[in-house]
Amino acid sequence: MNTKEEALEKLKILNKMCENTLNETLNIKYIDLGEDYLVARMPVDSRVHQPDGILNGGATMALAESVGSPTSILAIDMEKYSVRGIEFSANHLRSVKSGFVTATAKIIHKGKTIHLVEIKVEDDRGRLISICKITNYILPKR
Repeated sequence: MNTKEEALEKLKILNKMCENTLNETLNIKYIDLGEDYLVARMPVDSRVHQPDGILNGGATMALAESVGSPTSILAIDMEKYSVRGIEFSANHLRSVKSGFVTATAKIIHKGKTIHLVEIKVEDDRGRLISICKITNYILPKR
Protein backbone atom coordinates (compact mmCIF):
# COMPACT_ATOMS: atom_id res chain seq x y z
CA MET A 1 0.00 0.00 0.00
CA ASN A 2 1.19 3.53 -0.79
CA THR A 3 1.99 5.83 2.08
CA LYS A 4 0.68 9.37 1.76
CA GLU A 5 4.22 10.58 0.95
CA GLU A 6 4.68 7.91 -1.75
CA ALA A 7 1.32 8.80 -3.27
CA LEU A 8 2.17 12.51 -3.32
CA GLU A 9 5.53 11.76 -4.97
CA LYS A 10 3.86 9.60 -7.64
CA LEU A 11 1.31 12.35 -8.33
CA LYS A 12 4.12 14.87 -8.67
CA ILE A 13 5.95 12.59 -11.13
CA LEU A 14 2.78 11.96 -13.17
CA ASN A 15 2.01 15.68 -13.40
CA LYS A 16 5.63 16.45 -14.36
CA MET A 17 5.53 13.81 -17.14
CA CYS A 18 2.58 15.65 -18.67
CA GLU A 19 4.37 18.93 -19.34
CA ASN A 20 4.15 19.91 -23.03
CA THR A 21 1.44 17.30 -23.71
CA LEU A 22 -2.31 17.31 -24.28
CA ASN A 23 -2.77 17.09 -20.52
CA GLU A 24 -1.06 20.45 -20.12
CA THR A 25 -3.08 21.95 -22.98
CA LEU A 26 -6.34 20.83 -21.32
CA ASN A 27 -5.03 21.65 -17.81
CA ILE A 28 -5.56 18.06 -16.62
CA LYS A 29 -4.02 17.47 -13.19
CA TYR A 30 -3.60 14.21 -11.29
CA ILE A 31 -4.98 14.77 -7.79
CA ASP A 32 -5.27 11.40 -6.02
CA LEU A 33 -4.22 7.79 -6.31
CA GLY A 34 -4.34 4.56 -4.41
CA GLU A 35 -3.52 0.91 -4.92
CA ASP A 36 -6.35 0.40 -7.38
CA TYR A 37 -7.35 3.85 -8.64
CA LEU A 38 -6.12 7.13 -10.14
CA VAL A 39 -7.98 10.46 -10.15
CA ALA A 40 -7.51 13.51 -12.37
CA ARG A 41 -9.40 16.76 -12.76
CA MET A 42 -9.96 19.17 -15.65
CA PRO A 43 -11.53 22.62 -15.73
CA VAL A 44 -14.56 23.11 -17.95
CA ASP A 45 -14.17 26.42 -19.78
CA SER A 46 -14.10 27.73 -23.35
CA ARG A 47 -10.96 25.69 -24.19
CA VAL A 48 -12.94 22.43 -23.88
CA HIS A 49 -16.38 23.63 -25.01
CA GLN A 50 -18.31 22.66 -28.09
CA PRO A 51 -19.56 25.67 -30.08
CA ASP A 52 -22.83 25.62 -28.06
CA GLY A 53 -20.96 26.13 -24.76
CA ILE A 54 -20.98 22.65 -23.23
CA LEU A 55 -18.13 20.25 -22.53
CA ASN A 56 -16.87 18.57 -25.70
CA GLY A 57 -17.13 14.78 -25.54
CA GLY A 58 -13.65 14.50 -27.06
CA ALA A 59 -12.20 16.52 -24.17
CA THR A 60 -14.02 14.24 -21.74
CA MET A 61 -12.52 11.24 -23.50
CA ALA A 62 -9.04 12.81 -23.37
CA LEU A 63 -9.44 13.24 -19.61
CA ALA A 64 -10.64 9.65 -19.23
CA GLU A 65 -7.80 8.24 -21.32
CA SER A 66 -5.36 10.35 -19.33
CA VAL A 67 -6.24 8.36 -16.21
CA GLY A 68 -7.01 5.04 -17.88
CA SER A 69 -3.56 4.26 -19.25
CA PRO A 70 -1.57 5.53 -16.25
CA THR A 71 -3.69 3.37 -13.95
CA SER A 72 -2.23 0.35 -15.73
CA ILE A 73 1.25 1.91 -15.72
CA LEU A 74 1.09 2.20 -11.93
CA ALA A 75 0.18 -1.50 -11.69
CA ILE A 76 3.12 -2.94 -13.69
CA ASP A 77 6.90 -3.13 -13.53
CA MET A 78 7.73 -0.22 -15.86
CA GLU A 79 11.29 -1.50 -16.31
CA LYS A 80 9.95 -4.67 -17.98
CA TYR A 81 6.65 -3.59 -19.56
CA SER A 82 4.93 -0.80 -21.50
CA VAL A 83 1.23 0.01 -21.72
CA ARG A 84 -0.67 0.64 -24.95
CA GLY A 85 -4.35 1.46 -25.12
CA ILE A 86 -5.96 -0.75 -27.76
CA GLU A 87 -9.67 0.06 -27.36
CA PHE A 88 -11.62 2.92 -25.82
CA SER A 89 -15.35 3.52 -25.41
CA ALA A 90 -17.41 6.25 -23.80
CA ASN A 91 -21.02 6.87 -22.94
CA HIS A 92 -21.80 10.54 -22.30
CA LEU A 93 -24.75 10.87 -19.92
CA ARG A 94 -24.95 14.53 -18.93
CA SER A 95 -23.59 17.87 -20.14
CA VAL A 96 -21.50 20.38 -18.21
CA LYS A 97 -21.01 24.10 -18.92
CA SER A 98 -18.53 25.18 -16.24
CA GLY A 99 -16.61 24.14 -13.14
CA PHE A 100 -14.51 21.01 -13.10
CA VAL A 101 -14.91 17.39 -14.12
CA THR A 102 -13.13 14.63 -12.23
CA ALA A 103 -12.19 11.25 -13.69
CA THR A 104 -11.61 8.22 -11.48
CA ALA A 105 -10.06 5.13 -13.09
CA LYS A 106 -10.07 1.64 -11.58
CA ILE A 107 -8.73 -1.59 -13.05
CA ILE A 108 -11.62 -4.03 -13.23
CA HIS A 109 -9.61 -6.83 -14.87
CA LYS A 110 -5.87 -7.21 -14.38
CA GLY A 111 -4.53 -10.01 -16.55
CA LYS A 112 -0.93 -10.68 -17.53
CA THR A 113 -1.32 -9.02 -20.94
CA ILE A 114 -4.65 -7.18 -20.79
CA HIS A 115 -6.04 -4.68 -18.30
CA LEU A 116 -9.62 -3.46 -18.51
CA VAL A 117 -10.02 -0.08 -16.83
CA GLU A 118 -13.29 1.64 -16.00
CA ILE A 119 -13.30 5.44 -15.79
CA LYS A 120 -16.13 7.44 -14.24
CA VAL A 121 -16.23 11.15 -15.02
CA GLU A 122 -18.24 13.30 -12.60
CA ASP A 123 -19.10 16.98 -12.27
CA ASP A 124 -18.53 19.19 -9.22
CA ARG A 125 -21.76 17.89 -7.69
CA GLY A 126 -20.71 14.25 -8.01
CA ARG A 127 -23.12 13.54 -10.88
CA LEU A 128 -21.98 10.98 -13.44
CA ILE A 129 -21.14 12.78 -16.71
CA SER A 130 -19.57 9.92 -18.67
CA ILE A 131 -18.60 6.33 -18.13
CA CYS A 132 -15.68 5.04 -20.15
CA LYS A 133 -13.65 1.88 -20.61
CA ILE A 134 -10.14 1.42 -21.91
CA THR A 135 -8.49 -1.87 -22.74
CA ASN A 136 -4.74 -1.68 -22.20
CA TYR A 137 -2.26 -4.13 -23.68
CA ILE A 138 0.70 -4.89 -21.42
CA LEU A 139 3.65 -5.16 -23.75
CA PRO A 140 7.04 -6.63 -22.77
CA LYS A 141 9.94 -4.25 -23.44
CA ARG A 142 12.73 -5.50 -25.65
